[in-house]
Amino acid sequence: MAHVDVSGVLADLRSRGIDVIRVSYPDLIGTDRGRDVLLEELESVMGHGIAFCRAVYHTSPMGDVVPVSGGLDKGLPDISAKPDLSTLTDLPWEPGAAWCLADTSAEGSPAEESPREVARRVSAKLGELGLGAVIGPELEFYLLEEDATSSNGWKRYADAPGNVYVVGRKGDPRGVLLSMLRYMRDAALQVTAANHEFCAGQFEINLNHSELVDAADRAFRMKSAVQEIARHEGMLATFMAKPFNDEGGSGFHLHVSLVDEDGTNVFGDPDHESDGLSATGRAAIAGVLKHAPALAAILNPTINSYKRFGPDTLAPWLIDWGLDNRSAMVRIPPERGGAARMEVRLGDATANPYLAMAAVGAAIYLGVRDKLEPPAPLEGYGYDPESAPMLPQSLPEALDALEADTELQEVLGEYFVEAFLTYKRNEVERFSRFITDWEFREYAYHL
Repeated sequence: MAHVDVSGVLADLRSRGIDVIRVSYPDLIGTDRGRDVLLEELESVMGHGIAFCRAVYHTSPMGDVVPVSGGLDKGLPDISAKPDLSTLTDLPWEPGAAWCLADTSAEGSPAEESPREVARRVSAKLGELGLGAVIGPELEFYLLEEDATSSNGWKRYADAPGNVYVVGRKGDPRGVLLSMLRYMRDAALQVTAANHEFCAGQFEINLNHSELVDAADRAFRMKSAVQEIARHEGMLATFMAKPFNDEGGSGFHLHVSLVDEDGTNVFGDPDHESDGLSATGRAAIAGVLKHAPALAAILNPTINSYKRFGPDTLAPWLIDWGLDNRSAMVRIPPERGGAARMEVRLGDATANPYLAMAAVGAAIYLGVRDKLEPPAPLEGYGYDPESAPMLPQSLPEALDALEADTELQEVLGEYFVEAFLTYKRNEVERFSRFITDWEFREYAYHL
């Protein structure tokens, strides 16, 4: 955590009429947890931190505490969350409030399951190779309006076909996307652009590229901001991977380059005649491909995630890469030089940004460390299962792949991986016992 002049921060906030600081951090699934702290208490909080039950990291979306080691088995002990004032920014959709992230500790040491700590750990491993990962996140989401006639209480906002890349009120009649873009600019999240996506009611917001941990910080906050601003509009923003049977899913694409200690992009090599990529860049691609089955567990972390996969979906299905080919899992955009990079298209929008970027960074670290070489790139349109190995087709399959990938576990942290596997296998178990609408519709009348 960078040193910050607390008294100077307090004086600045008071002068601008800010009297509340929102202090938040991500749990295992990327939910924004935290507290709103009155400004006059901030100096005290900087000293002793804010106490939270450690099991908040292990709490399911339905409010159940999953029995992850260090939580229930230890009597539900506390963690301490200390504000990181280097991340302080205005909260423009909440007048009079500012917002910062927190770092959490358990028994005086960084909490090992903290997603922010996992991202830092991977960034440090890349640093051991003299490299840094620079990441530009792209996140898709749906906006929904309340609908009393719908079985789930919601309907797609501006539900009309063919609105991909349309601008203005045609695809966004209430101007919600423009409001989000401006609010997030004013919150210093370094958003660059926003657009209507392919599906009805689906949108995308792009963030500028930066170092791995900073990019994860901003993507996490962007997701929180989108959801909060939508609530101010009486709407629901969902990053669920595939919320509808009749529309496509929402992706979380990562544009990743590598820089050396001087900040020079080392992903490309203009002298490489066939693809313009350096040996380091090719090794990075190979690392992502090698560890893709395990990466799927973290970048596609829900049961619903695997309903987004499939042929002809523009979501990946196979473990492959291609030059400017959107049907591949890893796409190499056409730019070279300082803009040389890969686009990892594996993730869906439910992924925790810290864990998604950490997992990709860990695979890159392993690929570069081991000097791996990727197979030949995909030619033409993909989705031919004869051409490349298939990604895991279910969450249990992906979790098994993560458990088996001991190299990736070592980089990410064994305690974190154990906690993640326990949490997600509990989710699978709960789903396996739940009677779905499909089952009733399919079986009840005739059987």
